[in-house]
Amino acid sequence: MTADTTPDGLPPLGSVVRELGLSARKSLGQHFILDLNLTRRIARAAGPLEGRTVVEVGPGPGGLTRALLLEGAERVIAVERDERCRPALDAIAARYPGRLEVHYADALGTDWRGLVAGSAGQGIGRAVIAANLPYNVAVPVVLHLLAGFPSIARGIVMVQAEVADRMCAGPGSRVYGVPSAKLAWYAQARLAGTVPRTVFWPVPNVDSKLVAFTRHDPPVSAASRTEVFTVIDAAFGQRRKTLRAALSSWAGSPDAAERIVRAAGVSPGARGESLEIAEFARIAQAKASLAEGRLQ
Repeated sequence: MTADTTPDGLPPLGSVVRELGLSARKSLGQHFILDLNLTRRIARAAGPLEGRTVVEVGPGPGGLTRALLLEGAERVIAVERDERCRPALDAIAARYPGRLEVHYADALGTDWRGLVAGSAGQGIGRAVIAANLPYNVAVPVVLHLLAGFPSIARGIVMVQAEVADRMCAGPGSRVYGVPSAKLAWYAQARLAGTVPRTVFWPVPNVDSKLVAFTRHDPPVSAASRTEVFTVIDAAFGQRRKTLRAALSSWAGSPDAAERIVRAAGVSPGARGESLEIAEFARIAQAKASLAEGRLQ
């Protein structure tokens, strides 16, 4: 292997970016990682990839894509908005025949269930998410993927450090909030490492962190995910207020909110930042039960 080649036989990532004249677009939140050794470490942090389908959001010129394939992913399904990256991704697809499938679309507008169902190959029931996500859409993209792609078992995403802290926070933490609670509906999240800003091109103004997550069953509840998420939004919409006050508009009045919260076995004097996802689910279910006369 020479300075002009890499373990996969493709040109170095920096050379690819220069040859294509790729400039990172701020509107897309692009920051490219050009160090293949680093992207391989990230791919390994996603867990064993042999026999797995990996869903990648925003591959750009393919730094992480190449690492995922080198680390044994059976297939990578990638969604990329930037058509300028097509030549780089086409070259990777040619190097790994039948193992890379790229769709040029917006990840937030993608029907993941339909996309994956229409893809060739197997291994969907053991899928993994891996992505270097734009900072401004990181949480919505992760939640959209988990909602639309139920067979995703685990994942690793790179996001802004502060966003990572919020995604992984637990009840009682000062940064526990809407992202923490909603992600907890789907999965157990943990911090998996820090990525310094200096490894990106162009260099961003903040550091990044890796968030690893493993899917689990949602809380047992008669309430739907939408109903539970509405409670979460209301509880954190007025973060410093007690549930009796914060949920008053949602419930119809402060008294109604107190009655619902008590019926769920939660103190109306508590704040949203102290509740686990199962307690939000009980509150949503209690409202429905009281409305139907099943609770007095």
